[in-house]
Amino acid sequence: MFLSVFDMFKVGLGPSSSHTIGPMVAAARFLDHLRSQPFAVAGVKASLHGSLAFTGVGHATDRAVILGLAGFRADDYDKAKADAAFDDILTSKQLTPNDLPALRFDPATDLLFDYGAPLPGHANGMKLHGTDSQGDVIISQTYYSIGGGFVLTDQELADGKDTDTGAPVPYPFQTAAEMLTMADASGKSIADMKRANELSRMAHADLDRGLTRIWDVMAACIDRGLATDGTLPGGLNVKRRAKGIHDALQAERGMNLSAPHTINDWMSTYAMAVNEENADGGQVVTAPTNGAAGVVPATIRYYLDHVPGATITRVPDFLLTAAAIGGLIKFNASISGAECGCQAEVGSAAAMAAAGLCAALGGSPTQIENAAEIALEHHLGMTCDPVKGLVQVPCIERNGLGAIKAVSAASLALRGDGTHLVPLDAAIETMRQTGVDMSEKYKETALGGLAVNVPNC
Repeated sequence: MFLSVFDMFKVGLGPSSSHTIGPMVAAARFLDHLRSQPFAVAGVKASLHGSLAFTGVGHATDRAVILGLAGFRADDYDKAKADAAFDDILTSKQLTPNDLPALRFDPATDLLFDYGAPLPGHANGMKLHGTDSQGDVIISQTYYSIGGGFVLTDQELADGKDTDTGAPVPYPFQTAAEMLTMADASGKSIADMKRANELSRMAHADLDRGLTRIWDVMAACIDRGLATDGTLPGGLNVKRRAKGIHDALQAERGMNLSAPHTINDWMSTYAMAVNEENADGGQVVTAPTNGAAGVVPATIRYYLDHVPGATITRVPDFLLTAAAIGGLIKFNASISGAECGCQAEVGSAAAMAAAGLCAALGGSPTQIENAAEIALEHHLGMTCDPVKGLVQVPCIERNGLGAIKAVSAASLALRGDGTHLVPLDAAIETMRQTGVDMSEKYKETALGGLAVNVPNC
């Protein structure tokens, strides 16, 4: 099984990888599908199902679909251009993607939120249709947004296309146990094995350039969040707090006013800065999802700014190690809140961050595996219950606590020799089983938990 570091860490836009990036990717794929047809279509229609319907408005899924059908892409998203195009579509009721005729599309009638039973393949399902001049459907495609911005058609899902079918990689570990066995046999670190796998598919320069861009985008997102205040959109009137907390922390430096536990505030504010940007529709990196996008960058920033002897040259190993752990979780369980609750999002992110930090601090493969297990184990059972369907409450603070747990897990693992009772594979399988058993109310539908016990306005 091979999942690239650039599949796990994708540059995109907020507020959700599965509900915003995924639907935009699906729309782009549908446009390509229409371009390949021997006949022309006159219009398009869309329907959102399952979790995409229940929390679609709060996650800006409708906007993502509309902009995706207009030709916008998540990886090079220009918010100013998108805002102008969106307003024009609402007025003209027409889409003008490149290399296709103008397409009739009225957002009020051609985009349906279906609150019935989810589609059979996944909780995040959507159907896109092309219509003729009379408005009759002449071509259709079903897509599933399976988490982290990954998208499959219904046929691809049935055919098992959610797995790698490329040339073999040097270290094809599919479980943590296999990963440790290969590390022991080769004498390589987890990052070195992951790097070798990546280099079997791309050039050194492309890998280095891509890893640098991932951290650059993450760091820029933190910096924007720390410099911006105001109120987040969506109707909950949630105030941005990262800037105020960060300003206070900077003012306290050197004044002997801070207790040792104040380091937790630094970690939290880095994570909250990212997730406030995400909630505002800004540019973020899936890590492994948008809802959990703050944990990994906050942990890296903690390492670089607060750990003596830290060096930016260790960040690539951090990212490669984190991606290896994220790949194991995605392959054997899920990174989707709509499938397994927030244990699959912030829990996975904390495991990835813990592993990455442990690697950056010189941990052995067994210590790294232990760090990931500790972090994931102590997120088991966490529900996904966004108030009003927005990626704000409890998501923003939850990322801060996820970063704190990641650092604690790495520290605990480094205090030992890697020997521990619960293997990472067991924690991953437990997370999967817990997700299967979890009520749909607690899996990104906003039908249970805090979503129904906190006033929405």
